[in-house]
Amino acid sequence: MADPITPEVSQRICKHMNEDHADAIALYAKVYGNTPTATAAEMQSIDPEGMDLMTQVNGEAVSIRVTFDHVLQDSEDAHQTLIAMVRQARQPGA
Repeated sequence: MADPITPEVSQRICKHMNEDHADAIALYAKVYGNTPTATAAEMQSIDPEGMDLMTQVNGEAVSIRVTFDHVLQDSEDAHQTLIAMVRQARQPGA
């Protein structure tokens, strides 16, 4: 059973993403955060409506918000949505 997206679940997702999927987070910032010059990004938090990222742009830390295309129902929805976003962002012309 998937967990609701509580602050604890947000922290767990962020820790996993930051440790294992830093390239995906940078891609979220570039494509969905309209920050194509971001060189790195860290996921700060995730909630049902979106995620907050801290990006590096021209050597400066810039906070951005990426809004999801739907309200997430639970942690499994977050997992599937984050995967779909990476796949879509990697498509040619994205």
